[in-house]
Amino acid sequence: VQLQASGGGLVQAGGSLRLSCVASGKSFSMPAVGWFRQAPGKEREFVAAVSWSGGRIYGEDSVKGRFTLTRDNAKNTVYLQMTNLKPEDTAVYYCAARRAQVMGVQPNEYDYWGQGTLVTVSS
Repeated sequence: VQLQASGGGLVQAGGSLRLSCVASGKSFSMPAVGWFRQAPGKEREFVAAVSWSGGRIYGEDSVKGRFTLTRDNAKNTVYLQMTNLKPEDTAVYYCAARRAQVMGVQPNEYDYWGQGTLVTVSS
């Protein structure tokens, strides 16, 4: 199973980006998918997760209302729509999938990881 994250880039504060996470390999349906981010010198932190049925949880209060998770199960793809981006959102964003259907908030709860995509927000 491979996860491919994409969609990162350089954006000005207040701008938007949509990250994508596509799973490939075997017949993997990604029951639960999470997004994490890691800024330079900081630990990896939970951003959001979505279950197979579309249930969602979000991490820090700072992303609530600005970030939205959706998924297209037919395409085995999860999207993280990020709006009103702030310089503090700058980080490498990773998508991860777990075999369990329950969403997790800790990195060690996930079984598969994508390579990360860099998001840089300029002030």
